[in-house]
This record gives sequence, C-alpha cells and structure tokens, in this order.
Amino acid sequence: MTARIIDGKAHAAALRGRVATAVAAFRAVTGRAPGLAVVLVGEDAASSVYVRSKNRATGEAGMRGFEHRLPADTSEADLLALIDRLNADPAVDGILVQLPLPAQIDADAVITRIDPDKDVDGFHPVNVGRLASGLAGFVPCTPLGCLMLLKGVALSLSGLDAVVVGRSAIVGKPMAQLLLAESCTVTIAHSRTRDLPGRVRQADVVVAAVGVPGLVKGDWIKPGATVIDVGINRIVRADGSSSLVGDVDFASAVQVAGAITPVPGGVGPMTIACLMRNAYVSACRREGAAIDPRVDAPEDGGA
Repeated sequence: MTARIIDGKAHAAALRGRVATAVAAFRAVTGRAPGLAVVLVGEDAASSVYVRSKNRATGEAGMRGFEHRLPADTSEADLLALIDRLNADPAVDGILVQLPLPAQIDADAVITRIDPDKDVDGFHPVNVGRLASGLAGFVPCTPLGCLMLLKGVALSLSGLDAVVVGRSAIVGKPMAQLLLAESCTVTIAHSRTRDLPGRVRQADVVVAAVGVPGLVKGDWIKPGATVIDVGINRIVRADGSSSLVGDVDFASAVQVAGAITPVPGGVGPMTIACLMRNAYVSACRREGAAIDPRVDAPEDGGA
C-alpha cells in the first residue's frame, strides 16, 4: 500500500481563497476590512520569516495589517502597554504576538493581557476554557488546520480511535479537544507513555506533534490509518547539508498509512491559512456580521 499524500498547500490555498471571498463580502457590508495586528519583539530569524509570511497573507486576503516590530530589549511593561492600545483599537480585530519572546518578558503575562475576543492565536486561558467547554472561541491555528486536513480525508471522524503524540498547550491538548468534539475516542501519548508503539498501532488517526525527528515508525502505523505530522525538525548531515523532516518516519509510514501529510508541505501552510480564517471570524463577531459558512466547509485539497 502507498498512502495518499495530503496536500497541505492545496488545502491552504483553497481556505485562503474562501477567506478572501468572505472578506470582500464583509467589506461590502461593513465598509471596512478586518484588521490583524502582528507584534514581533527582537530579530529572531525564524520569527521574522513567519511574520513576513503572515503579513503577506493578510494583504492577499484583503485585510488590513498592523505590524509592530520592537527592539529585543523592549520591557515587559512597554509590550503590555502596546497590547492595551491594540485591545482598545476598533480597527484591530485580531492580535498576534510572535513567540518566543526575549527572556525579560513573561510570555504568559503577555498572552493573558490580550483581549480573548481578539486572541486569534487561541492561546488565552479564556479561549482554552471555551474549547474545553464546547463554547465558541478561538482555536490555535495549527490544530485547527490539522482538523481541516482530516476532514478533507474523511468527512466524518465519529467513532474513530485517535492518538495524539505530544501534550503541548499549543498543539497536543487542543488537538485532543477538537477530536473529542468530533466524537473520536482520544488518547494523548507522551514521553512517559508505556508501549507507545502499541498505542499508536490501535489508532485510525495519528497526530504526531512531539518535536522528535522520525519518532513514529511505519511499523507503528495501523494499515490504512490517517497520519498528520505536525513536526518540523531541521536535521544537519555530516556533509553540512540540511533538510526539514517531521516527527513521522515518512519513508516507512507512507507504505502503511491510508493518508499522510508530508513535511514540508503538509500542516505548515494550514497554520497561516487558519490565522486568516480566525481574523475574519473575529471581525464578523465584533461587527455582529454573519460568518460565511463556506469558509469552514470541508473540501478535498487534492493528492
């Protein structure tokens, strides 16, 4: 068996297209564009790349972007003051503070200062509680993107056994909550899990988000299972060359799984697409405008 390759780029392009169409309709009704503020503190190279990608996607979606680049020695008080101003700004519907932050700034203090209704990253404790309670809020973009990819493979996840490898607050825990809401039977596995391969072999759905290159082997995978690889790990070879690999050993897993995401080109593109989706939804909620249901419609992104 050779697995179907889940094309995250195609899914993300389709989602961003749906968001752009919905944003145009929102502008026609409200007379303004949704606004997304992105805050970057310092000059971390990877963070700078992410911010540029987010700003470009914001413009392509027809939304207003508000970029704030602060020096690496910015104090926590100054960053919190900026967040207060963005919370109060009616033109800003979503606020994203790029992580990681410099050592002098408490990330938890920053996250909890953001208005939960503008927290398009879905990290605020209020949104974490809303997700756990089944209430409307914002879901972190990466697990939301994973769910959309899964629905592109199987429109119904009800009754499936799912294993999430990794228990981070950003991916693992919210991913488990989303799968529970879809009526999956969910196991969260981690470094202390006994017989991790055996747990994974029972799963119809495997989401790997642990940050260990190639951890999940092909002989761990139940034949025909759907595998979502969230890991993005750069490995450097003896000759100095490098490449990006996931948390799943793709070469062996693709021979067993029914469908699998590649790295790169799988989950990654969906993260920014879901950020655009969250910013649009935030604007609709704040204006009392109808959210276009087609934005979240499952679709087949192609193989």
